[in-house]
Amino acid sequence: MMNFVVKTLANAGALGVAIWLLQDITLTGESTGKKVLTLILVALVFGLVNFLVKPVVQLFTLPLFVLTLGLFTLVVNALMLLLTSWLADKLDLSFHVEGFWTAVLGGLIISIVSWALNVVLPDRD
Repeated sequence: MMNFVVKTLANAGALGVAIWLLQDITLTGESTGKKVLTLILVALVFGLVNFLVKPVVQLFTLPLFVLTLGLFTLVVNALMLLLTSWLADKLDLSFHVEGFWTAVLGGLIISIVSWALNVVLPDRD
């Protein structure tokens, strides 16, 4: 349970950094508290998308991973971020990613920040 909370907070932090750095990734809300709650909910959706959908996409695109020596991971991460944005819209969460190239850059930022936070934060159950 603790590991789930840590991973969700790391995802929320990584999403927050991407929102802060890229103007085409937006999170809106009336107050800071609502923005934080929305960010945590979006991090949950993002984690769920990465847990359920990403392995299936990686399996079907395995030849592209091999052909591009792993660089296709950037495209898959971008697609997961765009899917999260679409699901957030359907769940009435005020999170939006504008465009594929913004999603590629956002996915790269999220991957780097999430990796760094997971290194620093404790990893136990």
